[in-house]
Formats: sequence, structure tokens, C-alpha cells
Amino acid sequence: MKRQKKGSEHYVNNKEFTAAIIEHNSACRLAEKKGLQKPKISEYIGGCIYKIATRLSTKPNFINYSYRDEMICDGIENCLQYIENFNEEKSNNAFAYITQIIYFAFLRRIQKEKKQQAIKQKAIMESGILNDMADTIDGTPAQGTNTYIEFLQQNMVPVNYKPRGSKKKDK
Repeated sequence: MKRQKKGSEHYVNNKEFTAAIIEHNSACRLAEKKGLQKPKISEYIGGCIYKIATRLSTKPNFINYSYRDEMICDGIENCLQYIENFNEEKSNNAFAYITQIIYFAFLRRIQKEKKQQAIKQKAIMESGILNDMADTIDGTPAQGTNTYIEFLQQNMVPVNYKPRGSKKKDK
């Protein structure tokens, strides 16, 4: 007996998703013309955005970050902020539009976290905590402390870290 393959079941149907976003955007424009409050996004659109963000966070370039939840939240927030900018005249692929928004939100979160990590490491280095850790009461280093300090110093982000694309020059 041959097993029959099911049709390719996507986790987000692009045609339905695009139609739902177009419908939401037209409702928003109509409410704006009438001076009413903009309608909330539907459960379907919200679920699709969540699925896209969650699935994108499992890709190899994002999987190993400890702050993946923050990345997903940033992506969803940006999608809700910019969903009304989707132009159905230019594109009929809302899935790609939302994926790009989430992708760049992830990159921004990674840059923020790297900057925070560099600030923390600079504070640790300037405070002298590592030097104090190396010394014990009798002046001899505790067992394993030197190797830990060496590990930290080798794996730290450079203190003069600047995110890519930073055009500010040192004066």
C-alpha cells in the first residue's frame, strides 16, 4: 500500500492572510474618514503574526539568543504598528511584508542587547570586581579564579563596541 501525501499545509495561508490584512486596512481607512476609532486587528491576523514571529525566531541565525522572547515581542509590536502601511497595489504578499518587519525588529533587538552587554562588561572592568575576585584574604588566588577571569576577558565584547551602521564619530 502506498501512503498518500497530504497537500502541503502551511502554517499561514498567504492568500487568506493578505485578504484579511487588506480588509483590516480598508476598515481602518473608513473609520479614519468617519472620525471613528480604528478597529482592532482580528484574532486571525494576530495569530498569524505570532506564528510568523515564533517560526522566524527558530531559524539558525536567531535560535541561540537567550532573549528570543523579547525579539518575538518586538517583532509583534512593530507589525501592529506598521500593518496599516501595507499597500495592496504594490504587493499581494502580506506574509513577506510581515516577515521583513519581524526580521528587522529581531536585528534591532540583537543590536540593543549587544550594546547593553558591552555597557555591563565595561562597568565590570572599570569597577575592579574581577581583580577583587582574584584575591582572597591571604593574597593567594582562589582555585579556578584565574581561569575564570581569563575566560571573561577573552570572551567579552570589546569595550569600545559600536553597533554597525553607527555614523557618530569620536571627538
